[in-house]
Amino acid sequence: MSDPLDALEKSIGTLRRAIRDAAAAGDTERAGELRMQLRRAERAWDALLDAGEPAAAPPRPAPEAAPAARGSQLPAREHVHRALMLLGAPAAPKLIVGVHEALFPGELSASKLSSLRRDEERSYRSSPGARPYYLCPALAHDLLTPVRALITISTWTLEQRVIGPLSPRVDYLTGAIRIAEAVHTSAESAAEGPSPEALRLLWRFAVNIPDAMPRNASGHEGALDAQQVIGAAQAELDVHTDADRATRAAAARRARKSLGDDEQLFGAPLRGVTHLRSARA
Repeated sequence: MSDPLDALEKSIGTLRRAIRDAAAAGDTERAGELRMQLRRAERAWDALLDAGEPAAAPPRPAPEAAPAARGSQLPAREHVHRALMLLGAPAAPKLIVGVHEALFPGELSASKLSSLRRDEERSYRSSPGARPYYLCPALAHDLLTPVRALITISTWTLEQRVIGPLSPRVDYLTGAIRIAEAVHTSAESAAEGPSPEALRLLWRFAVNIPDAMPRNASGHEGALDAQQVIGAAQAELDVHTDADRATRAAAARRARKSLGDDEQLFGAPLRGVTHLRSARA
């Protein structure tokens, strides 16, 4: 299973390289924005470490249930954070709950996410930067307004938090790959293999990806293969990635020029729509 600490460490390394590149290119505005994201990512790493986030390790015998007990005691926002870090893309509450139930211990309900999103924004506005990360909405690529049906993490780059026309499919395929990797790792490392819940979650992704479902000689669906899902999802992802990345990058550039720090996290107000249309033109 993908370890959120490992994912954050990779993100921190990526941000540091991006800061170096921006500084070398003389792009001080970009470098400054990346440094802010780096500080958020580092605080998030510290918070996960302090919370006792279980790292990837050999499976323990069933009687030793310490990781599960520890996970069940985490607050709802930590559960959401773990699921999003595994997916690596903006996600709807229903998917977040499904990923959590399939791959992590503890309880998380969709009803908790509604109040949680409001609490996150209130917390930020009352004391910006007090938390290592915030759960915030995705941003629409055209108007940079909040897409409240999708949740992201403030430590992600703007490009990752923006949603363009192709982004839902790109994020779906990205999530499928990350879930399949978690299932494959579980199959190799755990004696009992992946849980039925994890396999059902992967199946729900696979049925909507061409060539992801194996077929037997009679043409009927065979046993699900995580590696086949990864290969099929990656093949389609390669078709869409460049166009989606370009749309997201252009929107992120406009957001850095047009929006304040709080609006870059929680979206532009509707009164700013006319101004943003002009900036986009």
